[in-house]
Amino acid sequence: MTRNTINEELIQQTINFHGHSCPGLALGIRAAELALAELGRASDEEMVAVVETDMCGVDAIQFLVGCTFGKGNLIHLDYGKNAFTFHRRSDGKAIRMVVRPEAFMDSDDDLNALRKKMVKGELTQEEQNRLKEALEARIKRIMEIELKQLFDIKPAQGPIPSKARILESLTCKACGEATMESRTRRFRGQILCIPCFESVEKRY
Repeated sequence: MTRNTINEELIQQTINFHGHSCPGLALGIRAAELALAELGRASDEEMVAVVETDMCGVDAIQFLVGCTFGKGNLIHLDYGKNAFTFHRRSDGKAIRMVVRPEAFMDSDDDLNALRKKMVKGELTQEEQNRLKEALEARIKRIMEIELKQLFDIKPAQGPIPSKARILESLTCKACGEATMESRTRRFRGQILCIPCFESVEKRY
């Protein structure tokens, strides 16, 4: 199928970038589609994405929208929600989208049961085929459903995140590794990186 802003070639490139096709990636592709339609693609740090999950779909947002961890315009909030917020710095326009649970709950019970058996390594060949078909059906539904049926579209929460800062690196006194200044901790007058601080803290 051809989306308004993402064609079949781009979809395949996104799958190649991620490594496989799955429902989570499909959600990310559709979130990217909505972001591109509403705000456009990131030019350097012009766009900022705030994602509330670390699932597969974030790869689609990095690849298609141009918001990446390396540029500092992809921010992860560990909330475990399929929710994505996009900010455009030039005019402050922003959009938050949250996947509607009812959008594809119809086949969840069987799919979840099969996934649990897969994790335990207990799937029969017939069940493996059923799981593959269920996942393909889920992907197809996500890719074909109207965006307003897939996402609950809301105003963005909070102000636009500040631009990434370039900070001095300090040397951890315990391990000797350079650490970004804002990520260091002080313990008994010594500068420590977070892992070393947590290790020392446990002993006291």
